[in-house]
Amino acid sequence: MKKLAILGSTGSIGHSTLSICESFPDRYQVISLAAGSNIDVAYAQCLRWRPKVISLATEQLAATLKTRLKAADISNIEVLHGTAGSIHVATLPEVNFVVSAIVGVAGLEATYAAVCAGKTIGLANKECLVAAGELIIAAAKKHNVALLPIDSEHNAVHQCMRGGTPQEVKQIWLTASGGPFRNTPLPDFDHITPQQALKHPTWVMGQRITIDSATMMNKGFEVIEACRLFNLPPKQVRVTIHPQSTVHSLVEFVDGSILAQISVTDMRLPILYALAYPERVPSEGKVDLTFDLTTLSQLDFSVPDLTRFPCLRLAFEAAENGGRSCIALNAADEIAVAAFLEGRIPFMGIPRTIETVLQLTAGQPPASISEVLDADLAARQQAREVIAPQFTGVGR
Repeated sequence: MKKLAILGSTGSIGHSTLSICESFPDRYQVISLAAGSNIDVAYAQCLRWRPKVISLATEQLAATLKTRLKAADISNIEVLHGTAGSIHVATLPEVNFVVSAIVGVAGLEATYAAVCAGKTIGLANKECLVAAGELIIAAAKKHNVALLPIDSEHNAVHQCMRGGTPQEVKQIWLTASGGPFRNTPLPDFDHITPQQALKHPTWVMGQRITIDSATMMNKGFEVIEACRLFNLPPKQVRVTIHPQSTVHSLVEFVDGSILAQISVTDMRLPILYALAYPERVPSEGKVDLTFDLTTLSQLDFSVPDLTRFPCLRLAFEAAENGGRSCIALNAADEIAVAAFLEGRIPFMGIPRTIETVLQLTAGQPPASISEVLDADLAARQQAREVIAPQFTGVGR
């Protein structure tokens, strides 16, 4: 029986993880939850799962949840809040598997604490490895902790890697749908609206990750994550546009063999793989993850255009530089995406803002999580300062 802490229980990964727990009650038990700000869903999860501990974003939300639980005559759930609460959720002694799915650097401290506490990590928060990858990987090695990727691309690579040794890997290929603008003429990019950018052709996701997919920054983050998870230099990580999104990633070996992982576009599959590892658990009869082979009648692959998608180029450059460059890349992107969604900068203002912040970024790699968070705050402020004089007032 694996006993789970779920960081980000009210998000899409959290919901999918709980769906797996529902389907396999003999294998997975929910012990603790970090639920963010969605108090209604958090309350419903308390009623269904009766966790030992739940943490919310703020003290006020925690107080409200306590009141609602008391009214429902539920008194045996400890309700906490903030970063300290999330850390407690992730490090409970009885927890042996932590699903890290809090979006952004908000989940960094709890994930790092879980690694240091020796918990196996199911990693769905790519910002953790982008911003603090060197520190997390070092801690995982020190404490002999497995980092099992839940992102579909890295999960696919992890599966393919089982076909050979790390020394036998020539390069890995991360597939990308290309988003909604892979065929849009470049002159039209500055006229792209938030509404257009939020229409992803394959996945239903949150706003930031959907915009990151449209700019291909999301794939850039995945390049950095892959370098760290699989101990590869950027030159051994490739990106290919694959609109069908049925091949989730490929691993090319030194003898010329290429292994590809193919499955339905359903996040429950990589979650189940990570939770069950090193086993493979039969899903038939429990959850429908059947793949229809007739969808393989056409498979297209192409090289991404870095002129059209400069965010991908910037991510490769940050991966080469490491340290503060990766922190600045993530921080500046989050601020720039928010400004675009608010109509304050055009679509191509996102990469322009990020590139300017990267040019302003210097210094030694952070030696602690607190230094990572300080560098993150500094890069966010730089991004705001870059946006304010140049782009304020730009219409949608």
